[in-house]
Amino acid sequence: MNPPPVGPRSCLSGQAGTDTGVGTAYGTFGELLQGELPEEAGDFLVTLPVARWARASFRCDPAMGDVIVRPSHKEKARRLARLILEEAPGATGGVLTVNSVIPEGKGLASSSADLVATARAVGRALRLDMPPSRIEGLLRLIEPTDGVLYPGIVAFHHRAVRLRAMLGSLPAMSVVGVDEGGAVDTVDFNRIPKPFTPADRREYADLLDRLSGAVRSRDLAEVGRVATRSALMNQPLRYKRLLEPMREICRDAGGLGVAVGHSGTALGVLLDAADPAYPHRATAVARACGDLAGGVAVYRTLSFPNTVSRGGRTVG
Repeated sequence: MNPPPVGPRSCLSGQAGTDTGVGTAYGTFGELLQGELPEEAGDFLVTLPVARWARASFRCDPAMGDVIVRPSHKEKARRLARLILEEAPGATGGVLTVNSVIPEGKGLASSSADLVATARAVGRALRLDMPPSRIEGLLRLIEPTDGVLYPGIVAFHHRAVRLRAMLGSLPAMSVVGVDEGGAVDTVDFNRIPKPFTPADRREYADLLDRLSGAVRSRDLAEVGRVATRSALMNQPLRYKRLLEPMREICRDAGGLGVAVGHSGTALGVLLDAADPAYPHRATAVARACGDLAGGVAVYRTLSFPNTVSRGGRTVG
């Protein structure tokens, strides 16, 4: 997703014509792991990228002195576009359009995907280089953010908006998911004090080590065990009434584990998409989830074949 070569900025005040930039970003099905490590500013999460996308387009208009966003409730995306325009001397305004198939308020990184797609779109329209490190600095001014600006599965300090480590990629999985209903505001959720004890923080560090190793070795069973444990540990912070029934469905169908939107309302059973028994398992899980909660959605995880694991080492 490299920006086009540097050229005239027709967004600039007094220049004729317009430029349009387009950007995309994927969502996640909650997190494989989220908690707090035994260190200062230790809040972190590990992403679970899925094939649901946000797309933003930004059309520069030198006749406009501000940014118009469509739909109008995407106010955070509008704020971000304004911040980027301030970095381009002489840029004035334009029209930002955000389209997404990621449900909002469910813990699926919808807001983060909107913002990352917006940063890429505005950057392309202005011919501004927009690497992840620059996007991080901009998002830090807006809200706590998921790690969807990086390819692959990453450990990310979402409150500090800082990459911890790139863990790599996994074989294809499916997530058969349900929604408990309602919506959660991520900013409000991240203001809640964490009830975790020192023992909890040590366990989160152990879980992160286990998950990093599981991604390196492509051990989906261990990934499922870590995800399930993280979901259980999150119950005091964001209780999910369907977690135990979903665990039972997972056990009955021979699934890998249960993943949740730690700051949202989504829960899902993880399945190995390459398992010869996958069609049978997926059908059984979908049927049971439908009986449990009504609407069921199936998410395919994203694989990033060119992503290299950095072994859980801190980067950036």
